[in-house]
Amino acid sequence: MGALLRWAAGAATTIVAITIFVTTGTPAFADSATSTVSAADTAWMIVATAFVLMMTIPGLALFYSGMVRKKNVLATMAQSLAAVVVISILWVAFGYSLAFTGDGPWLGSPGRMFLAGMSMDAVNPAAKTIPEALFMLYQMTFAIITVALVAGSVADRMRFSAYLLFSIGWFIFVYIPLAHWVWGGGFLGAAGVQDFAGGLVVHLSAGVGGLVAAKVLGSRHGYGSDNLSPYDLSLAVMGTGLLWVGWFGFNGGSALAANSRAVMAIIATHLAACAGALTWAAIEWATRRKPSVLGMISGAVAGLGTITPASGFVTPLQGIIIGIVAGLICYWACTSLKHRFRYDDSLDVFGVHGIGGLTGTLLLGVFATSSIGGVPGLLEGNPRQLLLQLYGVAVTLLWSGAVTYGLLKLVGAFVALRVSRENELEGLDISQHGEALQ
Repeated sequence: MGALLRWAAGAATTIVAITIFVTTGTPAFADSATSTVSAADTAWMIVATAFVLMMTIPGLALFYSGMVRKKNVLATMAQSLAAVVVISILWVAFGYSLAFTGDGPWLGSPGRMFLAGMSMDAVNPAAKTIPEALFMLYQMTFAIITVALVAGSVADRMRFSAYLLFSIGWFIFVYIPLAHWVWGGGFLGAAGVQDFAGGLVVHLSAGVGGLVAAKVLGSRHGYGSDNLSPYDLSLAVMGTGLLWVGWFGFNGGSALAANSRAVMAIIATHLAACAGALTWAAIEWATRRKPSVLGMISGAVAGLGTITPASGFVTPLQGIIIGIVAGLICYWACTSLKHRFRYDDSLDVFGVHGIGGLTGTLLLGVFATSSIGGVPGLLEGNPRQLLLQLYGVAVTLLWSGAVTYGLLKLVGAFVALRVSRENELEGLDISQHGEALQ
């Protein structure tokens, strides 16, 4: 384990050194920008930041742990907690600087590593009415939950040490580049690809990464034959509630100001979640005669994930339509598509977040309303926007899928990716953490 940690530390140092050497962007914030900080915007963004952090702990931790078996509840929570503590440090060390400073098409500048030169009055050009430190912190919470989402695809079987190494690599090589390409001045954003709150950067990238990870690790022992039903859906329902409320900060906060666009984004978000839950429940009612609790919360999260990229561009009515589409297509992905290709995506990260993020990104190109987001979509006579959204989807699919596969193979060369059969049957709580629920 000591050798493994030394290797990880050396690898991280090397990556940072190479990045500094090859990046072409110039340090954009050597001097503090003229302060235009708004007290109202700052107050709202502090709240929004707290909401988004709450989405991971305890929101995602409860949501995920409620859907695994009792012997893996603590291990599943540990993965969400680990994402918070590891990614937070890495974000301050170099993640924020490489994602959101400089003007390079591929990667940002090293000028803000460890927040160097960031004064209290500094602002980021992307958010000129809040302190740069708050913008940095808000974007940190996005990085955290994106990494944490991937773990749901490999629940019940991935070694904790492998998860830590994979998460570090995935954050560096998948999340940081995508965040810069779309939001930080990179080539996708410059081309006109739109993603209000993370359909590409968060949901599609995590969904594709999770699908690849599930295929590389293989199915859980007993998948398709044993009873793998959730231990305690009440935990998952509580997690859903925390995610739902947190999403108001996730999408509403992406306006980066306390303004009307933030309000419209929150309304569209809430209505899409409602429509997604109702649609999923209606499908189960029609096909199984009983709407399940698991189905309703899955539909709500599908609606939330699908509306995310479009939330700051669409009307409330369009939010309802997107939620209905989310319930239909994500239900299909989590049932028919999953069974057709027989992949064990434990908690349906690809089916809900991957498919939802893809769908919402494309629907943004259809429904985008210029009076809300400043960008017209197909329905307003701008078919080019739909093509741009398709371009963003293709880049994200290819990058996240290929890099995830390469990282898993690299990590697997140093440490076993999954626990032994005996440890899996015993449970990850005991085998990975030496403790268990009573």
